[in-house]
Amino acid sequence: MPEPTYSLIRFQEPGDSKARAGLLVGDRVLPLDGDINSLIEHWDTTEGQLDTLAASAGEDTGLALADVEVLAPVEPVQVLQTGANYRKHVIDLAAAHREPGQDEAEVRDRTAAMMDKRAGQGTPYFFIGLPTAIASATDDLTLPSYSKSHDWELELAAVIGRTAFRVTPEEALDYVFGYTMVNDITTREYVFRKDMPAIGSDWYRAKNAPGFLPTGPLLVPAKFFGDPQDVQVTLKLNGKAMQDESTSDMIFGVAKLVSEASQIMPLRPGDLVLTGSPAGNGQHWGRLLQDGDVMEGTITGLGTQLIRCTDEVQPEGSQP
Repeated sequence: MPEPTYSLIRFQEPGDSKARAGLLVGDRVLPLDGDINSLIEHWDTTEGQLDTLAASAGEDTGLALADVEVLAPVEPVQVLQTGANYRKHVIDLAAAHREPGQDEAEVRDRTAAMMDKRAGQGTPYFFIGLPTAIASATDDLTLPSYSKSHDWELELAAVIGRTAFRVTPEEALDYVFGYTMVNDITTREYVFRKDMPAIGSDWYRAKNAPGFLPTGPLLVPAKFFGDPQDVQVTLKLNGKAMQDESTSDMIFGVAKLVSEASQIMPLRPGDLVLTGSPAGNGQHWGRLLQDGDVMEGTITGLGTQLIRCTDEVQPEGSQP
């Protein structure tokens, strides 16, 4: 991918509760007027201005990155999430959940053939997330006390740049402003409603607790990001790589996802389209998140997330 000239962030200065948009050039933060969604929506006019500003930045321009608090770089109105979108991930899940007596190699081969057919003839699986779950790339993650089955899912996310409604795959990337990184935390035991099996999955309870969408730190404009199907998604837990996969393993690429999502609902500037998570989540390893765990997430060109997990502390006398 090309070397980014700059990226966008949201930040706060010490002692100031106001969130601001900023242009990040090297390790210098140049404060910008307007909120992040306005900058995205009016990119046709702001792009040239930011290019010029970035080109004029020097070693002492603006603020030092180390002196500000970096927030989540986006404020979406809508968050669309994608399930089962990495080929190896789906094959691993099928093998792990095969019926007793089934041959693993046969299950893998059969599932691989199904995924190839789905890529050619099927459609992505979407569900809706809540923007209130978004946190920064360094906020501690409080693990809710109602479960011990919280899991990680690091993902590439496309940030919509202009209203997209019923766009084709061929034109879909023209509607993507840029890219950021999201860890789509999931409470595994809440994914399926055991008391209402006919209804199936319950994504509201499984994915929308406070802080369950660590996002950022960077929002990189598409023109600097290159091919979204050729970046590496890596999550380390306490220093050990658990997920490490190229986005080339996606069943449906970013263009197809944005196009299909736009067929039902208009996508607005600043909205997030998450693209699914590769193989290697906690369920795969039989090791879910615990108090004191540290997740280090990286996606090529999008910086680093560093999230420390802490158990929720129940007030004395309360019921779990």
